[in-house]
Amino acid sequence: MSARRPPPRRGDRLRKFKPLRRALNVPVWGDLALRLGAALALIWVVILIHWFDRDGLKDNYDGHISFLDVVYFTMISVTTTGFGDIAPISDRARLVESVIVTPIRIAVLFIFVGAAYNFVLKRGWEKWRMARIQQKLQDHIVVLGYGVSGSEAVAELIERGTEPHCIVVMDTHAERLALAEARGCNVIEADAARDENLMAVRIDRARAVLVSAGRDDASILIVLTARHLAPGVPISVVIRAEDNELLARQAGADNVINPVRFTGLLLAGSAQGVHIAEYLADLASVSGKVQLIERPAQASELGKSLDALASGGRGLRLYRQGTAYGFWEPEARALEAGDVVVEILPTDTCEADLSPAG
Repeated sequence: MSARRPPPRRGDRLRKFKPLRRALNVPVWGDLALRLGAALALIWVVILIHWFDRDGLKDNYDGHISFLDVVYFTMISVTTTGFGDIAPISDRARLVESVIVTPIRIAVLFIFVGAAYNFVLKRGWEKWRMARIQQKLQDHIVVLGYGVSGSEAVAELIERGTEPHCIVVMDTHAERLALAEARGCNVIEADAARDENLMAVRIDRARAVLVSAGRDDASILIVLTARHLAPGVPISVVIRAEDNELLARQAGADNVINPVRFTGLLLAGSAQGVHIAEYLADLASVSGKVQLIERPAQASELGKSLDALASGGRGLRLYRQGTAYGFWEPEARALEAGDVVVEILPTDTCEADLSPAG
């Protein structure tokens, strides 16, 4: 009989509660119009209050309070200027100024200060900060799309030892970017299919580009744009329909990853043995006991067999001039300059090689 978990305490439930949110897609001019409209509405409320309570005001110039005088007094009162030519004299007027008008005055000031921050200070600060980040972008990894596949890729990259500040994430959803920023990555909310956005993240100086837009047509368009701007940068893309894999390669993708096909491989492997799928997942993740490593052949390995690697790993395949050769083929008996080796190494050996002492 299994033990029952104690019910969560009320404080724990409150800490885990997150209210529903929906992004408000309002253009800049719309946001500015909303702020201005709210401020004018509050000022109009103050004008009406002063007009109905005009008997409690005194005009030191002519002793008469007109509607123009009320508008004038409201504006100098809201802006906290105060020339003293019109002033509240009755107890009720002073009470209205203290209890009603003063909170409205503070609200109007917050609206204008917030608008100034968002449209002037914040944008200027973000442009300066972005320019600083762009100067340091070199040999970084650009992740275009931070959905399920993109977020998992970033998590795996960080676990493999890539510094988060060397990763740039681009997406159109602010909520996703907030998660990437929480990991320490550089983020930019933009459309990855536009040239100027990819140029902003210095894609031509990137180490690699990972594309996972969620839809095959969008991913292929992004690959086409990225390849045009960065001819020599390796591009990997997630494609879900088999028919679109050829299109992605023609667009310029170096690696086309089909998660549906990979899932099928794991399922088929599990039918042949209960441990095959587990081992394949072990190879793919840095948290497993072994890792797949791709590297150029070392000078000390030239002329030797793929079975006699200097790292002590199990050589599986080599790539020579774009052609793949298995460890059983004659080409694998002697490594040549320019060969790329794919081997299996224990995870602890990889960590030792990447450590400062190693």
